[in-house]
Amino acid sequence: MDEKLLKIIQHYGIMPQLKYFQSEVFELNEAIINYEQDKGFKELLDIKVIDSDISKKIHIAEEIADIEVMLLQFKEFYYIDGNDILKIMEQKIDRQLKRIEDEVK
Repeated sequence: MDEKLLKIIQHYGIMPQLKYFQSEVFELNEAIINYEQDKGFKELLDIKVIDSDISKKIHIAEEIADIEVMLLQFKEFYYIDGNDILKIMEQKIDRQLKRIEDEVK
């Protein structure tokens, strides 16, 4: 899969892919907002529409997949090790949990 990702980003170029990434993030944001607004409206009217919820969750999952594919391309292009990212993520999660803990005090 790594070779496929590198082939895609090398074909389109880093700058076009970065711009495309922005649109993918926007689409995910829209999908989540749409889901949350619809959920709030249904709660207000005490309506349960399962099919619509599933469809909207699938849309969110598709947008997350698009973003993750883009992120994998960037990791390959810049030769960034996934383990390094995981370590940084852990540090950031711990830092945020500490902030939350401090807020509660």
